[in-house]
Amino acid sequence: MVRSAAATVEEYLQELVPDRREDIQAVRELVLDNLPPGYVETMNWGMITYEIPLERYPKTYNKQPLMYAALASQKRYMSLYLMCVYSHRESRIRFEERFKASGKKLNMGKSCVRFRRVEDLPPDLIAETVAGTSVADYIKFYEASRRR
Repeated sequence: MVRSAAATVEEYLQELVPDRREDIQAVRELVLDNLPPGYVETMNWGMITYEIPLERYPKTYNKQPLMYAALASQKRYMSLYLMCVYSHRESRIRFEERFKASGKKLNMGKSCVRFRRVEDLPPDLIAETVAGTSVADYIKFYEASRRR
């Protein structure tokens, strides 16, 4: 599955084969356990997203909620999108260094960490990264990036 038409997270999870569902669910729980207040879990762009609702921050360039993180099952791997790492250079460098120091192999695109099994991720680093940026701080990072 590359892009899902599921309307709810539960529908999305039910579309997945059992092994994928277990891994996605484990990462989802890690994200939810560490998600700062103000972000909401929903389905957007065909994947599970964690975003700032438009009611809180409507001034996005594309008129869509401001995505903080996302989780998706792709054809050959799964992806954890960490926009907080992508949008802040120092955070990205620190994240990459700590990921590599964990002994795990980092397979990262611009904003996504690709993994084949939940064991490919360092849970402490993922938890700290998700927990590390409040809604107010993320809005500041976003606004600064838009001024550039």
